[in-house]
Amino acid sequence: MLTSPPAAQPIDRYRYRRIIRYFAWVILHLIGWDIVLRRLLGGMVLRSRPRRWRYISRQFRLLAVEMGGVLIKLGQFLSSRVDVLPPEITDELQGLQDEVTPAPTEEILLVLMQELGELTHRFAQIEPDPLAAASLGQTYRARLLNPDGTPGAAVVIKVQRPNIEAIVRTDLEALRVVAQWAMRYRPIRRRADVPALLEEFARTLWEELDYVAEANNAERFQRMFARNPGVYIPHFYREHCTGKVLVIENVENIKLTDLAAIEAAGVDAKEVAERLLDVYFTQIFKEGFFHADPHPGNLFVKPLPRPDADDNLIPNPFQLVFIDFGMVGHVEKLMGDNLRKVLISISQKDARALTEAYHDLGFFLPGADLDRITQAQARLLDQLWGRNLLDLAQPDPREIAEFGREFRDLLFDFPIQIPQDFVYLGRALGILSGMASLLDPTINPWGQVEKFAQSFISQRQTQQLGWEVVRHWLQLFISLPPQVERVLSAAERGRLQVQFAPNPELERRLERLEKKIGWLNWTVLGAAALLSATLIHLFKKVKKGN
Repeated sequence: MLTSPPAAQPIDRYRYRRIIRYFAWVILHLIGWDIVLRRLLGGMVLRSRPRRWRYISRQFRLLAVEMGGVLIKLGQFLSSRVDVLPPEITDELQGLQDEVTPAPTEEILLVLMQELGELTHRFAQIEPDPLAAASLGQTYRARLLNPDGTPGAAVVIKVQRPNIEAIVRTDLEALRVVAQWAMRYRPIRRRADVPALLEEFARTLWEELDYVAEANNAERFQRMFARNPGVYIPHFYREHCTGKVLVIENVENIKLTDLAAIEAAGVDAKEVAERLLDVYFTQIFKEGFFHADPHPGNLFVKPLPRPDADDNLIPNPFQLVFIDFGMVGHVEKLMGDNLRKVLISISQKDARALTEAYHDLGFFLPGADLDRITQAQARLLDQLWGRNLLDLAQPDPREIAEFGREFRDLLFDFPIQIPQDFVYLGRALGILSGMASLLDPTINPWGQVEKFAQSFISQRQTQQLGWEVVRHWLQLFISLPPQVERVLSAAERGRLQVQFAPNPELERRLERLEKKIGWLNWTVLGAAALLSATLIHLFKKVKKGN
């Protein structure tokens, strides 16, 4: 796996200086306004801060769109750090799309020929205009060439931009300098280890540039959903793939957010929303391996033929189709165990246990007032319980104002941070909840929370029951050695017979518990993470409204 560029590759000094100049301007702006002028003008500087942050963010967007490369990715990364950056920045960067001006097709074809050799030996046709242009690469529709010389399968060719490794290396070198500068600013230093976050960001970038790893990721997803007819993962033609080129089955279809097209195809959008959540919960909370970039351009709905062509009352069956497997995430066991604690606390509306679980996950800054946070979370649980995703995303302004008045001290201090391990998981879950609520505004996660938590509790009871049985038999074996010896002797001579006395109540309990164990691990974690994102999101809105 590609983890760093070749050491001998030089950086682009002009590009490096432009990035440094922009961030130096930001630093000087902060010093001039928030340190020097604030002492002189006080309230006026504070009142102008949102407007100034919005302007700074807009200038960054313009620079990122012009230069492409890592800056586009950085903007998306920063937009997810609602715990570190003010909403004026994150809101402005939310709209930064991973699309830039395409590189000339001639340059892309040169990369293709360097990687694959003579293209006419592999492809019957390559469309001249790109299908999409992104910060690290771009794609083209094409057709493979059959052995008999006829056009073959429809494919999409994904090619890295020329010199992209040098661009990434240059941008990261400049950003490492900026990260050290940022750590001198106390509000940022207090909430995040910026150099550590940058290295995590860099690691993910180099993984995205390793196309062999992306093909491997796709094959892992194929194995994960091999028995799920409702999910489709495209085929990768490995004989045409290299570290810089991917040739993938063309699976273009209805975009997940195109509600009109979904309805016209006879597909039930509510069913799409349910399956979307189920599939992502499976990835994150059962497999511990998830598609970390679920934006609408990477998910399609593929209508399938209706089994009974004459029955128009039955919605058409469909498949969820995934593409682009360069950005994936892993759920570590420690994080998963703590998320289980979060879910049980929420299902039981136990604000104290919920605070402790969030604390173990690293959501609070050192010295945070946990008692006060517990009071706030108890209020949030009362207000949020039973609401659908749309209501959660659009809270009542009067409730926000009331909450702000009651917990003004807590919101002013805002002792919340998002742990580094949650950055990509939180981003994926945020996009996911937005798409699910668009497909079905009435979708309600709370029934799932209760169901998943009960399943986890049932699993713990089953494990406890199993240990009690083991302990009972151990006591028997320890206290009755002569009987044990006779049993072993009979077994050795082949004369041992075992009979079980029927216990209907125990059998019914075990049967009920067994049905729930199979899907327990991922469902518990799924609902917990979804609610974690919701609570943090509402904290942000309350603080902004205050």
